[in-house]
Amino acid sequence: MSEIIIITPVKDSPATTEKTIEAVCQSDCAAEYFVYDDFSGKETKELLIDAQKKWGFHLIHMEDLTNKPSPNYKLVLQEAQKTAIKHGKPLAIVESDVIVHPNTFRQLLEIVKTKPNAGLVGAITVDQDGKYNFPYNFEKSKNSQVIDTSRSLSFCCTLLSLPFLEAFNFEELSQKKDWFDVTISHQARKLGFRNYLAKGIEVLHLPHSSRPWKQLKYSNPLLYYIKKLIHQRDRI
Repeated sequence: MSEIIIITPVKDSPATTEKTIEAVCQSDCAAEYFVYDDFSGKETKELLIDAQKKWGFHLIHMEDLTNKPSPNYKLVLQEAQKTAIKHGKPLAIVESDVIVHPNTFRQLLEIVKTKPNAGLVGAITVDQDGKYNFPYNFEKSKNSQVIDTSRSLSFCCTLLSLPFLEAFNFEELSQKKDWFDVTISHQARKLGFRNYLAKGIEVLHLPHSSRPWKQLKYSNPLLYYIKKLIHQRDRI
C-alpha cells in the first residue's frame, strides 16, 4: 500500500528527466508515481514511454487533458491534488532536473509526522560538489537542521501534507501565473501551517535543464528580463 503520491512534471530535458525518474522509482518508500508530460518533443515522449514500460509509473500526456500550450503547471497541480486527496496521502513534487536518494521521501514523511502542523517540507538542493545551490543558495551554513521557515519553498523536491491539501483548493490558483511554489508556500502559512526546510535531506539539482532559456539569467540578465517581459514567461 502506498504511503505517498509523487509527481514529476516534464517538459523535454530528456537526459535529466531519465535520471529523475530512475531515482524516484528506486525509492525505498511505497508510492504511486505520476509523470505529467507537458507537450514535450518526440525524443522526450519516446523516452517516457520506454521508461513507463520499465518502471510501471503512471504516464499522463497533458494533450489528453487540455489544448492549452505549455506550461500547464496549474492543471498538473490540480490533478495531483485530487489524486492525493482521493488516496488520503501526502503529495511530493519532484521536478525533472532533480535526483533524489532512495530514502528521500521516507525522511520527508518522518518530518511531516513529527513536526507540528506541517504544511510543506522541502528537501534542500545541492550541486554536484555537494554545495547548496539554487534555489537555496541563500543558506550558507551546512548542517542537518530542519528549519521552520517563512521563505517560500521551491517545488524542486517538496512534500505537501494531506491536511494542507485538504485545506486549500488549487482551483483558486491564479490563471495569470505559470509557477506556484511561492503562492502555495505563502498560502500554507496564511492558513496557519508551518513550512520546513530540511537541510539534512539533500537532493541533486541541475537548474533550469528543462528551461534552458533561463540560463540567460546568469550569462545575460538584461536579455533574460527582456525575453521574460516580452514573452510573458516564468510568471511567479
